[in-house]
Amino acid sequence: MNDVVVNVEKVSKKFCKNLRRSMYYGATDVIRSMIGIGTKTNVLRADEFWAADDVSFELKRGKSLGIIGVNGSGKSTLLRLLNGIYQPDKGRIKIQGRVGALISLGAGFHPLMTGRENIFLNASILGMRKDEIKRRFDEIVDFAEIGDFLDAPVKTYSSGMYVRLGFAIAIHAEPDILLVDEVLAVGDANFQKKCFERILDIIKNGTAVIFVSHSMTTVERLCTECILMKHGKQVFWGNTRECVQRYFHEIGQDNLLKSLQPQTVGIGDVVFSDVYVYQEGCDRNNPNIEFGKNIIIEFNYKFSKKESNNNQFRVTIRTFEGRDVQKFLFQESSFIDNVVYPNEKIIAFKKEGTARIKVLQPRLFPQTFRLDVAAAPLDIDVHLGGVANARIFNIIHPSTDKMYLEYGNMGVNEFDYSVEVN
Repeated sequence: MNDVVVNVEKVSKKFCKNLRRSMYYGATDVIRSMIGIGTKTNVLRADEFWAADDVSFELKRGKSLGIIGVNGSGKSTLLRLLNGIYQPDKGRIKIQGRVGALISLGAGFHPLMTGRENIFLNASILGMRKDEIKRRFDEIVDFAEIGDFLDAPVKTYSSGMYVRLGFAIAIHAEPDILLVDEVLAVGDANFQKKCFERILDIIKNGTAVIFVSHSMTTVERLCTECILMKHGKQVFWGNTRECVQRYFHEIGQDNLLKSLQPQTVGIGDVVFSDVYVYQEGCDRNNPNIEFGKNIIIEFNYKFSKKESNNNQFRVTIRTFEGRDVQKFLFQESSFIDNVVYPNEKIIAFKKEGTARIKVLQPRLFPQTFRLDVAAAPLDIDVHLGGVANARIFNIIHPSTDKMYLEYGNMGVNEFDYSVEVN
């Protein structure tokens, strides 16, 4: 018995970005087909692009495959090719068994028909026989939790009831292959738990599941293997944790290429320059730092006039999206209450010099971070000067150590550091 239920060989699908051209291409392709003239499907015409390009994989019975990638990478296109909504322009897709799709839940519902009637209608569309529907009817109703609304028109349903009923029908169709597209966030926490448990049950019973999601926590927990898509290309297929790791690494490298311009802030009494963030012992021009390795933060500073020895430097690490995760404060004197705190760093500043921070055994999770630097007096609420987005850097997975890092739940812990100012 062949356990392979999905076989995809060098599959590609193209689309056109221009509506008028797309309609023209569609009409000419139909006419050419009618008169027996073939169309060169492997050639891109003006405004066409490959939404999926040369994708190959196979999936066995009782296995679960995740498909991940940023928006526009080709994930949903690939899922629709597998579901037969699109036909490939190149390559071949071979499916063994009944396919169930959790893509557009409730797409086949008639708004004026009741929930009861739509169960029979939608289940028939999914390939269930009438006797199968009757046998599973009570289970579908119980799972959907639509209660007294079973005999009400579905147009009266809330959005949550609508998708719960669609999910319940699809999940009880007993497919050999189940296609899931970002639908496990429907309903409340208890219903989501039921969805996960049901999908895990059908996997154990031999159903193959293909799952598209941006939730890395879900992918890590649900999928036995994973595909990473980028610009329509399949860039990795294999172990789920390694695939998720590569996904975040790709995002990090792309972030470094984005034109995030430094922004000068403050009144300009202090100017910062030559800001670097790098791994201790490595090239300071390399912004990729391994998880857990000491981090060096360096910058030059210059006071236009230094009127007091009562200044503070503020160095802030933020996520690429802008959330503060760590701040280093070191200053020339203690606060107004003269209390010296355990995490307080008292250091003298010259009129100009270089500050070098060593972050000891940091636990910044692998992702992209921004660095801000600024100066302020301790006794006046004003920025003497600073630079927002002074540097971008990536924390990356350790290159040698095998370490479990839960990419779906990016935590940041406190850590110690030391400072030198010359």
